[in-house]
Order: sequence, then structure tokens, then C-alpha cells
Amino acid sequence: MVTDVFTDGACLGNPGPGGWAFVVDEGLWSSGFEAHTTNQRMELTAASAAVQALEGPLRVHSDSTYVVNCFLQEWWKGWLKKDWKNSKKEPVKNRDLWEPFIELVNARGDVEFVWVKGHSGHRLNDAADLLATTAAAHQESQSGGIFTDAIVRGLEGDMPASASASHIASSDNVHTVAIFGHRPPELGGYGENSTTMFVRRRLIELLRAKLEMHPDIQVMTGLGLGAEMLAAEAAAAAAVPYIAVIAFEGMERRWPDATQKRYTELLEGARSIITVESKVPKSSADFAKAMGRRDDAILKHANEAVIVRNEDDRTLGELQRKLEKTLEDDVWIINPE
Repeated sequence: MVTDVFTDGACLGNPGPGGWAFVVDEGLWSSGFEAHTTNQRMELTAASAAVQALEGPLRVHSDSTYVVNCFLQEWWKGWLKKDWKNSKKEPVKNRDLWEPFIELVNARGDVEFVWVKGHSGHRLNDAADLLATTAAAHQESQSGGIFTDAIVRGLEGDMPASASASHIASSDNVHTVAIFGHRPPELGGYGENSTTMFVRRRLIELLRAKLEMHPDIQVMTGLGLGAEMLAAEAAAAAAVPYIAVIAFEGMERRWPDATQKRYTELLEGARSIITVESKVPKSSADFAKAMGRRDDAILKHANEAVIVRNEDDRTLGELQRKLEKTLEDDVWIINPE
């Protein structure tokens, strides 16, 4: 009998507070954390922990190509041959984790690796993801002898780790803060600058203050350019889990390469990813409508909202009025100037 185990790692910021987990259906499960780490180290730690804990023929399912391809493409053979140097003749990163893990896998001879697409709705992959992100957010470990769905049910206020907007579930147990705001032109450009630093710092301060009042707080952000990406970065820095609500897949494809890379990193750090629509807008009008539907999906489950907006700027005025109409006094404005 081959045991199938699903592993995942998470990092709230990269680097930042991290968590890892592995899950065997109706079998062993475990999660752990580190205060300051990277996503790759957590992915690797999750797989290593599973191989150490589970006996007999083992099939490790991971959404990390970093972990899976090391064995499927036999990267490790090149590392050993080159005295732990990679193809660029640079020291292999995370050798302290890789070396004992590779030795263990080779010594056992009964471990295989399978790549699984992350956030694709697979029950056990989503469970491992949720356990890992919870461990990262709360810096707490959990474990047990028999995994059932009840173990992860409620960790997100009954929100599934991957869902369409129509399946978002609200809960009295989770306090959700939605964050919207200006895009790069109004924030001084695409790169880091004094304005983005100010906005991020103000968001961190606000979230830390709210965390004291609401220990169950989470952030919802559309991860759009500018303030919405800063929202995810601020949440990670404040050790507050965040949910990415994406208007449609591929919305980042026209962004600068560096921004696309950061967007991908922030997606990996999200507690869950929700895609509102599968169709890509074909016109500016369709794009505006898609973003409006995304805003409505977020607002439907928000207890509070923050909007980063210069009050003299009219571009976000309609959204602010919608927020104030729905949430009344629970709307906070951060002026980026």
C-alpha cells in the first residue's frame, strides 16, 4: 500500500512569518511554523517532515516545483557532483534543509514525488494550504493521528481555500477588512518610493491596531496594482492573514516584469485565492465591469473597509460612496499625500 501525503508551505511575506503542513486522508497530519523564513523553505520543510513522519511506500504531492523537480529532474545529482553548486556555480540555497532531506529520500528508496496544481480545488491540497497559512499567521503548531475535514473546517470562517465569488461564505467568527485604493500613477510610480512607503506603514499601523481589537481579523484585497498590493504586504508585515479576490485570471500579464513577480509572491502568501470570473475582459468597458463585480464580491463580506485616496481625486469617489453607504462609519481613508 502506498500512502499519499499532501504537503504545503506558506509565508506571510517572503521572507516573513512562515508555516508548513502535511496531510494524509484519515491518517497523520501536522503543521508547524517559523518566525522568519521563506516560502521555499516552508515548502521544503513540509515535504521533509512528511517523509520523516510516515513509514512505508510514500507518494508526496506538492504544488512546489522547487521540491518536486529536485527529484523528478534529479537536480540533486548535479548538486552532489558539483559539491553543492548550482548550474551558475553558486552555492545551492537551503542546503541545510536539502542535504539531510535528499539523504533520507535516497536511503529509503520508497518515496516518489507528484506535482499538484495549487489552489485548484483539491480537498487535501487545500487542507494542507490552510493548515500551513494558519500556522504562519498564528505561529502555532497542530498535529493529530486521524485527519478529517472537520479539522480545517472553520479555520477561515468556513471560507473554502479556492472558490468562486458565489461560494464565499461569511462568518461571525472572522472580522474582515477590505482594502482598496489608488494605482501607481497616484502613488508615485510602479517602484518603491516615499509615497508607497508611507501608505504601507500607515496600513501596517492600522492593521496592528485592529488586530488588538479583533484577534480573528483577516484582510480582503483584489491585489490590483498600487494600494491593493500594498495591502497584502502590510497584512503580511502585521501577521494578519489575507485573502486575494481576483477579478479574472491573468490580470497581471500586462504589468512590468518586476511587478508580476511580486504579484505571484503575494498570491503564494495568501490564505486563499478566489477568482470572481473566468473570462478575460475584451474591452475597457468590460474591464471596468469586471472590477466592479470584484469590488461587490469583496464588499459583500467586509466588516470594515480602508480606501487609500486623495480626497481631491474623483477617480475613487464612486467606490468610496458605495463603501460608506454599505458600511456607514466603518470606512477609513488614508490620504497618500
